[in-house]
Amino acid sequence: MKAKNILFVFLLLTAVSARSQRIKGSDTVLPIAQQTAERFMNQHPKARVTVTGGGTGVGISALLDNTTDIAMASRPIKFSEKMKIKAAKQEVVEVVVAYDALAVVVNLSNPVKQLTRQQLEAIFRGKTTNWKQVGGEDRKIVVYSRETSSGTYEFFKESALKNKNYMPNSLSMPATGAIIQSVSQTKGAIGYVGLAYVSPHIKTLAISYDGIHYATPTVANATNKSYPIVRPLYYYYNAKNKAAVTPLLDFILSVEGQNIIKKSGYIPVK
Repeated sequence: MKAKNILFVFLLLTAVSARSQRIKGSDTVLPIAQQTAERFMNQHPKARVTVTGGGTGVGISALLDNTTDIAMASRPIKFSEKMKIKAAKQEVVEVVVAYDALAVVVNLSNPVKQLTRQQLEAIFRGKTTNWKQVGGEDRKIVVYSRETSSGTYEFFKESALKNKNYMPNSLSMPATGAIIQSVSQTKGAIGYVGLAYVSPHIKTLAISYDGIHYATPTVANATNKSYPIVRPLYYYYNAKNKAAVTPLLDFILSVEGQNIIKKSGYIPVK
């Protein structure tokens, strides 16, 4: 009888554990992961989902270490990460859950309204150091960037800097909120943040990649592709855990889940 009780308790704990999901990674994806997970748990009272940030690189490392079930990422998985996955004899599945516009932000007092991609590159590489060089006032440019483990850091480098290196003395911020706060408090500041993080405390710039057509970062402009700095956002999971993560993935890709994403300031995938 005791053996049967022990077996029952074991099976019960296994069932509860199977319903528990851990999501970790990109701070950009964090808000939609939190909101969709909360709604999912409301609809499935026995489900447990924990969501934490830390950056894309942190999330993918956690996936490889089996300390998370889903890695949030704001960039595609790197070749070096793929090699680690292969060496570990694992298979990782990629799912695009949303799209995001990356907004270039400055202090509210800054009179500059727009920049070209070439001007962005010159600023973030340290070639342009004063706002008067791009039509602004005579003020030193203070560059804020994300830390190197951030997928946002990687994407902006690839898109705006054409994979050239950032200036060595840019100020590296551990999270998007820190960039918003720093830019709002520093008159000569410039930085970049996910569209959902844009607040009334900072100013967004219109951006042009062809030097002719400028567009501000909005959901509408990102959807119609007039705004040029747009990227997919990903969930990665281990293929062997497909059955466990599928209900949550199905929800975020459902009409209800995609509506949550749209209301949060992101671009739905469908």
